[in-house]
Amino acid sequence: MRNAPMTEPRRSLFERAADVYDFNAAARARLPGPGSDPRPPLELGRRYTDAARPATPNRRGSVARDALTAAGFVMPDAGVTAIAEEFRLVKRQLLQAATAADATPRDRMLLVASALPAEGKTFCAVNLALSIAAEKDFEVLLVDADVAKPTIPALLGLEDGPGLMDAIADPRLDVEGCIIRTDIGNLSVLPAGSIRNDATELLASDRTRAVLDRIATQRTNRIVLFDSPPALAASPASELAHHVGRVVMVVRADQTGETELREAVALLSGCDDIRLLLNAAALASGGRRFGSYYGQVG
Repeated sequence: MRNAPMTEPRRSLFERAADVYDFNAAARARLPGPGSDPRPPLELGRRYTDAARPATPNRRGSVARDALTAAGFVMPDAGVTAIAEEFRLVKRQLLQAATAADATPRDRMLLVASALPAEGKTFCAVNLALSIAAEKDFEVLLVDADVAKPTIPALLGLEDGPGLMDAIADPRLDVEGCIIRTDIGNLSVLPAGSIRNDATELLASDRTRAVLDRIATQRTNRIVLFDSPPALAASPASELAHHVGRVVMVVRADQTGETELREAVALLSGCDDIRLLLNAAALASGGRRFGSYYGQVG
């Protein structure tokens, strides 16, 4: 659902986002969030710094399942838990919107963002990707688009290498050759690539649209999920918003201020479908507990 714009732009953007995806008020996703930095050590993977290193077709890697599970992430083949059920609710709505009758390839591209750092953005992006990877009819490409501080390959225990920014900067480089196929059948990862001072300008270029069109149209059942920089901390987020069908704005309970949220939503207004996801909210006493029903079996 996309609400009509209201008279006062910033307020309409904020209210539109809240009305469409206010998990707190609608009790749709009170995610039991982790601490400010739930990630396993970066030694699990190696950060890519050699811009001259070529992409290798059919790159493959094994996900550090034990480390991710210990850090609170939801593995596709794990048992039913409360947080797994919460992310199922989130992904179901996103997949329905991405595959509607009038959907375009752009609608299969989703940007996970936040206003500020340490709101659980990457935690939610990775869990959404892992949840989508459990689908029978979809595959998911998780793109590390936090181009100033990329962490996705290291977090998943994958070897880093050429990625998004390299494919945009060099027309000779096929972005598909930069993608890492993982041992989780429907999950692939596109690293951020080499760190560049002109990242925002590159993302605003026509070349970016060509690269993103390539990854969106290569497979018709592919959902492309971008882990974005925080909107108020780095300018690439606002450029990325122009290329995706919807933005999932992660809001950390009792931390994100309304002023910051309004400003971030305004910066991401290049996408006209912005949805809010409340992270790390405490469940009230007697509130629903997903997973308990399944836990009674056997």
